[in-house]
Amino acid sequence: QVQLVESGGGSVQAGGSLRLSCAASRYTFSTGCMGWFRQAPGKARDGVAAIDSDGSTTYADSVKGRFTISQDNAKKILYLQMNSLKPEDTAMYYCAAKPYAALGICFGGWVDYWGQGTQVTVSS
Repeated sequence: QVQLVESGGGSVQAGGSLRLSCAASRYTFSTGCMGWFRQAPGKARDGVAAIDSDGSTTYADSVKGRFTISQDNAKKILYLQMNSLKPEDTAMYYCAAKPYAALGICFGGWVDYWGQGTQVTVSS
């Protein structure tokens, strides 16, 4: 059974930074795609960023230039570096994965595996 475990969330002031990590077990990083999603209270879960096995990436317009998605294939860890955080970035953040899939598939949320989430709170 594939497991995705997020960490690195927390509380930070606006303008600060956080790095989220997602450790994967029983999942092969060299295939498919992975992504980060977020869900604020009362809102739908939205794609934040995604990366495929070739290292190609895509981002939501709201985070372009501030967030960076990356992965360490050897360690099987997915990262999301978040800089210049804003109060509107406050949400539960989830990582997700889908083997043998293109970048857009992951970013659209059509994934097979989800983590349990990590909370990010940005205060003004």
